[in-house]
Amino acid sequence: MKALSWMGILGLGAVLAGSAWADMGKTATALKAAAGSKADSHITEGIEHYNQGHWDVAKKHFMEAVKADPQSAEAHYDLALALDKAGDHPGATEHFKKAYDLGKQNPEIQNSGILKAHLKMK
Repeated sequence: MKALSWMGILGLGAVLAGSAWADMGKTATALKAAAGSKADSHITEGIEHYNQGHWDVAKKHFMEAVKADPQSAEAHYDLALALDKAGDHPGATEHFKKAYDLGKQNPEIQNSGILKAHLKMK
C-alpha cells in the first residue's frame, strides 16, 4: 500500500513537472527578426502561426529562418519556443543556448524566463 502511494505521488510529480515546462512558454512571445536579417520573412510567417497555436507550422518557418540566417538570435529563440510547445525540450534547450550566446545585446532574450528555465539559470 505504501509503495502504491509513493508511486502515485511520483506520478503526480512527473505530470506537474511536465506541465510546468509547457506553462512556462504561455506568456513567451516570439521575437521579430533584427533589422536586416535574412531570416525576416520566415520569422514573420512563423510568428503568425505561433500566435495561432500552429506549433508545427511555426517550427518549420523558424527552422527556415535559422537556415537563412544562422547568426540570428531571434530565429534560434523563436525556434526554441516552437520546439518547447511541441514538447521537444532538449531541442528547445539547444536553441535557447544558441539564442542566448548570439543575443547578448537583446534584453528580451537575455531576460527570458523560459530561456532561463531551460538553461537552468536564475
